[in-house]
Amino acid sequence: MRQDKAVEKFTVNELAVLRKELLEGGLDSWQAAEMFQVFLAGRGYGVSPNAAIEAATRIEVSGCDLSVMQRELDRVALVQ
Repeated sequence: MRQDKAVEKFTVNELAVLRKELLEGGLDSWQAAEMFQVFLAGRGYGVSPNAAIEAATRIEVSGCDLSVMQRELDRVALVQ
């Protein structure tokens, strides 16, 4: 039987730490996008600067909801 459930690239713990840093850092969207680039690079992924900004904006609008963070970072992460 085939399952079509997507495999998530990042653990809830990784995202929770990132979320905490975002919320405590008081970052704007540009700074958050840079943080996402570093986060992804540290896990073997790349991201285009424009995609990182779009993801940062969506995540910011969601109030840093973990499910939105997971979806957005999974969406923009490029295998290196």
